Amino acid sequence: MQAVTDYKADLNQRYWEYQKSQFGDWQRFFERPYAQDGRPPVFLEREAWRNVIINPAASQREISRLLGLVPEQDRHKWFRSMNSSQALAQSILGNLAIYDLSHCLTELQDDDGQSLFGNAQMGFDNFAMEFKVGHLGEPRPTSLDAYVFGSYQVAIECKFTEADVGTCSRPRLTSRDANYESEYCDGTYSKQRGRKERCPLTEIGVLYWRYVPHMFRWQSDTDLAPCPLNKNYQLVRNILAVGVNADGTVSLEGGHVVLIYDERNPAFQEGGDSFAAYRETRAALRQPTMLRRCSWQRIIQHLGHKGVLPWLTEHLAFKYGL
Repeated sequence: MQAVTDYKADLNQRYWEYQKSQFGDWQRFFERPYAQDGRPPVFLEREAWRNVIINPAASQREISRLLGLVPEQDRHKWFRSMNSSQALAQSILGNLAIYDLSHCLTELQDDDGQSLFGNAQMGFDNFAMEFKVGHLGEPRPTSLDAYVFGSYQVAIECKFTEADVGTCSRPRLTSRDANYESEYCDGTYSKQRGRKERCPLTEIGVLYWRYVPHMFRWQSDTDLAPCPLNKNYQLVRNILAVGVNADGTVSLEGGHVVLIYDERNPAFQEGGDSFAAYRETRAALRQPTMLRRCSWQRIIQHLGHKGVLPWLTEHLAFKYGL
């Protein structure tokens, strides 16, 4: 717990120094002045776009291309906070895409020595952010943080200060939620509250468990405690997004998921919840290379070594310490 507190405190101190240096007239841009309560700087709604690092020499067309990768309606709830992983991803992956430099990432290896992006063709024309996957029967389609499409697909899950990789919402429902009575789950894969299906999502037509046994060593016809999707939910959704085709066929060779994380975040270090979720999900995969991970630090060090977008790596070091 102290490690998490120290991690966030160090980041907050850096953010406030960045704010004072880059935005002297803070009232025009931020909700509050310098704060000592452990809160990171938060941009005003109209200034939220400034949380994305932009080339100081960028043309209006380049700025529009970069900001257009994540339209306002697709911004996450906490996009305006300097802790936003979405703003960080747009700053790094987005800038590489608009300057047609994404291909330099194909030289990287993941934490296990595999090619980070495998056979994917990297370029602006086949890159998207907040890409919606509409064939898994979800009431709200899976939105991939970043996506490389083509004959070989890569879904990119971007994390920063998060404490987990994205957990299932049903065990977190409370009596104040409208769907509590019909969809609350105790975190096990079992028939509950009079439902016919073991998963409340299956009950409402979500197709995860139709495909999970084809891609993972988890069976859908028996009780499981805990439910393997509870803590690994977002990783599983991403894997299904690249492994299940729109026609319902399954492929274990047509793509993979990349998890990008901050190596300073205790949750992603050995013993952390996110590290455990990654290892458990990967170990359960019938094709383990469908899930790979790499730190932001490794990516940025690679960009620095290659001399790619030096203004970007300079700002990332100043703002985030990356």
